[in-house]
Amino acid sequence: MTSHTQSKSLMSIVNTSSPIGADVAIIQAPYEATVSYGKGAAHGPEKILEALEGKVEFFDRNYKLEINKFLKIACLDAHDMSTLSPEQALAHLVEQTQSVVSSGAFPFLLGGEHSVTLGPLTALVQEYNPAEVTIVQLDAHCDLRENDADYSEHPSHLAHSCVMRRAHELGYQLVQVGIRTYAKSEYEYFSAHPNTIHVFEWGATTPSMASILHAIQTKYVYITIDADGFDPAFMPATGTPVQGGIDWWYGVELLSQVIRAHQVVGADIVEVAPVPTSVLTEYGAAQLFYSMVAEVFKSKFSA
Repeated sequence: MTSHTQSKSLMSIVNTSSPIGADVAIIQAPYEATVSYGKGAAHGPEKILEALEGKVEFFDRNYKLEINKFLKIACLDAHDMSTLSPEQALAHLVEQTQSVVSSGAFPFLLGGEHSVTLGPLTALVQEYNPAEVTIVQLDAHCDLRENDADYSEHPSHLAHSCVMRRAHELGYQLVQVGIRTYAKSEYEYFSAHPNTIHVFEWGATTPSMASILHAIQTKYVYITIDADGFDPAFMPATGTPVQGGIDWWYGVELLSQVIRAHQVVGADIVEVAPVPTSVLTEYGAAQLFYSMVAEVFKSKFSA
């Protein structure tokens, strides 16, 4: 098992060389083989890490201390995933997640297109009963297609638009937040599973945070954040942007409340597709990462 290290004189967010003994292990998933619109998500992990290393303030203004002085954070080396089929990419990320979980670290994946989320979710089935885990998904899309045959010449049931259907088939419950568009087949699918899929649509009115939190009925949660779940004003660099979306502070507070009320077993941030003219999206993703691990591990530094 290899890890990512950086030779820097300044303090680094990646401060330990191995997931063994680490609190958090970052898994890089630079993969975008099934993207359906804008490309660039394969560069998301490296740009998020750059923002974490040099732009995000380590001093957390909520807890008034430098979080990374209390946490050991490792980062697995990025592998070239560009030539992998969706099946091969899934197998690779399952193996990576299993190595992280077996080492005792919290798996935090940085994508890549949304299909990469299935890697950690498949691996975690070996650790948790998926029926007792709710996936809290911030996203503009449901990602509940059976396959991507309606827009791809090479259909796959592992495409990014299918990832939450595959996760639901594994037995996970879904709470989908920020949804602003879906296909007829997706509507039919989530309508047929009202007890295990809760869709919170965004529009002229915003669902109450209390109603979203109430929909999470399990002790365990997995958090997946698609950059397009947020309003494009906050996260513009993403492959399939949709107008409207989750306000920045609403999303940050929702994530904090979810983490405080449940045991988080893993997380990811995906669909960051960097562009030359703006660093807002990768910076936002980096800030979300740092804030989330602070909440997950606050017992290490707060009374």
